[in-house]
Amino acid sequence: MSTAPMAGTVLVARLDNAGDVLLAGPAVRAVAADADKVVMLAGPHGSAAAALLPGVDEVIEWCAPWIDPNPDPVTPEHVAALQEAVRVHAPQAALLLTSFHQSPLPLALLLRLAGVGWIGAISEDYPGSLLDLRHHVEGDVPEAQRGLSLAEAAGYRLPAGDDGRLAVRRPLPAVEHLTGAPGFVVMHPGASVPAREWPAQHCAAAVRLLTDAGYRVVVTGSACQQRLTAQVAGDTGIDLGGRTDLRTLAAVLDRAGVVIAGNTGPAHLAAAVGTPVVSLFAPVVPAARWAPYGVATVLLGDQQAPCRDTRARHCPVPGHPCLSGVQPADVVDAISSLFRTRMEVVA
Repeated sequence: MSTAPMAGTVLVARLDNAGDVLLAGPAVRAVAADADKVVMLAGPHGSAAAALLPGVDEVIEWCAPWIDPNPDPVTPEHVAALQEAVRVHAPQAALLLTSFHQSPLPLALLLRLAGVGWIGAISEDYPGSLLDLRHHVEGDVPEAQRGLSLAEAAGYRLPAGDDGRLAVRRPLPAVEHLTGAPGFVVMHPGASVPAREWPAQHCAAAVRLLTDAGYRVVVTGSACQQRLTAQVAGDTGIDLGGRTDLRTLAAVLDRAGVVIAGNTGPAHLAAAVGTPVVSLFAPVVPAARWAPYGVATVLLGDQQAPCRDTRARHCPVPGHPCLSGVQPADVVDAISSLFRTRMEVVA
C-alpha cells in the first residue's frame, strides 16, 4: 500500500545538519497531526534541531556512515545500536527525508531489519521491497516543500491553520542579558562548509558600516568559531561566539530585525522564528531548493558562478568570486527595508 498507517508511532528521519532538520519541520507537523507519537531520527549535527521541532515527541541520535562528512567505520555494534533504539519505540511507519543527492535505501534496509512494517521515501533508485511508497519530486522544489510532499503522498496533511512555514517550539528563553532590547542586526559569519562563507574581512567591514549607520550588531557563532566571531565583531559588535546553544540562538534570532548569514543552519533557524534574512548564498547548491524558506529574503551572491551546483565544500574557483564580489555596502543597502518591516511586525 502507498499510504501509511495513520495511528500509532511514526518515525521521521533526517540524518544530516541542523538546517536540513529544520526544513523537515512542515513534514513532521503533518505527520504529527495524525500519528499518536512522532520519533525523529537525526544525526549528531541535527539532533538539537530535531528537539526544537513542534510535533516531535522523542529524538533518536545516530550517525549515518553514508551521510556524515566524517563518519566512523561501519560496525555491527553501530548498526545494532540503531536497530535497538528503533525497536524500543516500535514505529508502525517511517518516512525517510533526504536531499536530492542522497539515497534513502541504506536506512530503509536497516529499518526493515529493525521491524518497521511501512516505509516511504523519495528515491531515484529502484527500491525493490525496501519501500512501500517510492515518491518522485520533479524540478528544483524548495526543500521544505519536497519533504512535505512525501508526507502528503503517504496520507499525512497539515492541520487547518498551519501555513506550512518553518517553526520552532515556544516559548524561547530570555536573552536580554546577551543582546539588550530587541531590534538589532545579527551577523552570522560561519558555516559548516567553507565554500558557503562570506569572507571574514567583508563581514567585519559590514559590521563597522552597520554600526556607523546606527544599527546594533550581534555576531553569533559556535564555540569553535570564537576566533572568527571576535574578528568580525571588532570593537563595535556584540560578540556572542560560543555563548549560545541552538535554542538560545533561536531566541536571539527571534529578537533580531534582520539576520545576515550564508547558506547555513542559522539562516533556516531565522526563517523558523520569522526573521528576515540577507542571504549570502554560494551557488554550490541551488538557491531554489536551499534559500531561507517562508520569510522575506534578499539573496546576494553570483548564482551563475563557475562553482554552481558542484556541491563543493571548498571553493573550486580562485578568489571565491561568487561571494567575495558581494561588497559590505551591498549588505547594508539590503537591510533597511527588511529591518523596518520586521520591526513594525514585532512592535
